[in-house]
Amino acid sequence: MPHIEQLSAHVADLIAAGEVVERPASVVKELCENAVDAGAGTVTVEIQNGGMTLIRVTDDGCGIAPEEAPTAFLRHATSKIKNEYDLEAIGTLGFRGEALAAIAAVSRLELLTRRAQDKLGTSLTLEGGVVLGQEEAGCPLGTTLLVRDLFYNTPARLKFMKKDAAEAAACLAVVQRQALARPEISFKFIKDGKQELLTPGDGQLRSALYAVLGRELALGFAPVSGSGEDVKVTGFVSLPTCCRGTRGYQFFFVNGRWVKSAALTAALEQAYANQKMVGKFPGCVLHLELKLNGVDVNVHPTKQEVKFGQERAVFSAVYYAVLSALGADKSRPAVVVGQAAKPIIEGKQTSLPLHDFTAPRTAPVPTAPPSRREEVKPAVQPVSAPAKPGVELPVPVEEARPAAPVRPAAPAPIPAAASVRQEEAPKQAPAPAPSPPSPALVEEEKQETPWRIAGELFHTYIIVEQGDKALLIDKHAAHERMNFDKMRAQDYLPMSQTLLTPVVFTPAPEEAAVLLEHGEELDRLGFDISDFGGGSLAVRSVPDYVSLGDVEATLTEIAGKLAITGSTGYQERRDDILHTMACKAAIKGGWKSGPQELERVAKAVMAGEVKYCPHGRPVAIELTQKQLEKQFKRS
Repeated sequence: MPHIEQLSAHVADLIAAGEVVERPASVVKELCENAVDAGAGTVTVEIQNGGMTLIRVTDDGCGIAPEEAPTAFLRHATSKIKNEYDLEAIGTLGFRGEALAAIAAVSRLELLTRRAQDKLGTSLTLEGGVVLGQEEAGCPLGTTLLVRDLFYNTPARLKFMKKDAAEAAACLAVVQRQALARPEISFKFIKDGKQELLTPGDGQLRSALYAVLGRELALGFAPVSGSGEDVKVTGFVSLPTCCRGTRGYQFFFVNGRWVKSAALTAALEQAYANQKMVGKFPGCVLHLELKLNGVDVNVHPTKQEVKFGQERAVFSAVYYAVLSALGADKSRPAVVVGQAAKPIIEGKQTSLPLHDFTAPRTAPVPTAPPSRREEVKPAVQPVSAPAKPGVELPVPVEEARPAAPVRPAAPAPIPAAASVRQEEAPKQAPAPAPSPPSPALVEEEKQETPWRIAGELFHTYIIVEQGDKALLIDKHAAHERMNFDKMRAQDYLPMSQTLLTPVVFTPAPEEAAVLLEHGEELDRLGFDISDFGGGSLAVRSVPDYVSLGDVEATLTEIAGKLAITGSTGYQERRDDILHTMACKAAIKGGWKSGPQELERVAKAVMAGEVKYCPHGRPVAIELTQKQLEKQFKRS
C-alpha cells in the first residue's frame, strides 16, 4: 500500500485554485466581489485576450493596510469573519479567504492599494503565489489588481480554455450580473481596449437593466414588489409577450448575491402558467432580501447555490409577487363585451348593432336608381368591331336584317420579289406523328395507386387512404425528419447566403459565450457569427433553409442545446444543431400547403423512408375501417 504523505504547500494551493479558479471569468467574479465588499462606488474591469493575458480590476473602495497586504494572499486569510458564529449570518460576498490565494497560485499578480488615511500606497508583486517584492508606490484611493498569464504554471488547465471570444463573453456575463446585483455601483467593462459596458450607478435597478439588457428588452419588463414571511421581493419580470426561448434572462439575487435556484425558477414559471406561449421562458431580475440566518450560502465552492431555511415561504413570496405584477400589467388591451362601437359618419355619432363588428371597414357604396332614359335602352348595344381580334360578338336577333350584297374587295398587289420568294419557299414537311407510349409505361398507368391522399385535417395532418385503413400524417414532424436526414448526410454541404445587412441581436450572456465558442462548427453549417460588442452578436450569413426572421430564434435554441451537449463529441453536437435547423425549415402545423408539397411528404412516409421525427415522436397513426365502423355501430 502506498505511504500516506502530506502534500506540499504549492501542490495544495494548485488543488485549491482548481476549485475556485476555473477560467478567467472566475477571477473576475472573485475580484469584483472583493471590490463590492470594500465599499466601492466604481469598479472597472479590463481584460485582454479573453482574460488569459491580462485581467485588471480597479475599485475606489477602502483599500488594504500596507502591513496586511502579504497576509491577504495567504490561504484562509480574510477580514469578513472572525469565528464560527459569523458563519451563521454571512452578509458579505466573500468570506472563505481562498480567492486571492487561489488566483495568485496560478498567475503573475500585482497589487496596488491605498487607504484614505495613507499618503502613499503599497505595491506588491507575486508569482505562483510567492511574494517577490513589496514597496511603497503612488496610487489612487482603493485597490487595483493585475492578473497576468493565467494558468501559466498549470498547462493541464490551460489546454481546456476556450476561445478568447468565448472567455471574454463569460467575463462580461459576470460583470453584467454584478451590475444587476448592485445598481448603486457603476461598473465599467473594457475588452481589448474597447468599452463594452457602463452602468450609471444611480441606485435605480431599471437604469442597470437598460444598460445591461438594452432598451428594447428592458421595455418588455414590468416592476415587481411584494413580501412574505420575512422575505421581500423586488425587481422586474418580463411580460408574457416578451418571453424568450431559453432561461438565459433569469437573474435571481439573494441578499445581493447572484444564485442559481430550482425553487426560485419554479416559482417564477408557475406564476406564468396559462399566460405565455408553450416553449417560451420568462425573464426576470429579482432581488430577495432575507434575514442573514435564513439562508446558507456556504453550500457550494463558488457560492452559486444557496439553501433556504424556509423554502416554502420563499417560493410563495416569489410566486405571488410575480403573479401580482402580471395582473397589474396595463399593456394588454381591455376587452369590453356588450358595447358597440360608435363610428362618426358625416359629423354625427351613430350606433352600430353588435353584429356589425364583423362587417368590412369599407361598406359598398349604394347606387342611385336608374333613370327613365336608361330603362328604355336596349339590353344589348350594337358593336361595330370586336373587342379583341379573332373574337366574334353575337348579334341580337331583333337587330338582324338581310344584308345587302357587298362587292368583295380586290386583293392588294403583291410585289414581284415577294411572289418569287413564296414560289421558291419549300413546302413544310408534315409534323411527325407522336410516337406511341412504351408498353411498360402503359402498364404502369393501368396499375392502381396503392394509396391516395384523401385530404388534410386542420392544415396539419395529411389523410392518406390505403386499402381498408387510413393514416393521419403529421406533416411538420415528417418534413422535419426529411430535412434532418438530408442535412445529416455526409456529403451534404449547406448553401450559405451572405446577408446584405447583418442580423444583430443580444442573447443572454451564457448563450453568447456558447455560440462564440462553437463558431467553427456553426460556420461549417452556414452561419457566420462574430462578436459585435456590448454583448451583441452579428450574423453575416445564414444557411439557405433558415429564413431571415428565424435567425435569432434558431441560434438561441442552438445555444441552449450546445450548453447541455458542449462536452460531448462533435457528431452529437452537430446532430443537436441539425435538429433545430431541420425544425425551423420544416412545414409548420397550421400552414396551408399545396398538393405537391403534401404529396412529397406523404410519399416519403408511405415508402417507409420516414418513421419518426428527429425527437423520436411518430409521424403517422393508423385508423382502420373496422375501427370506424365500430364507432358508427355498423359492426
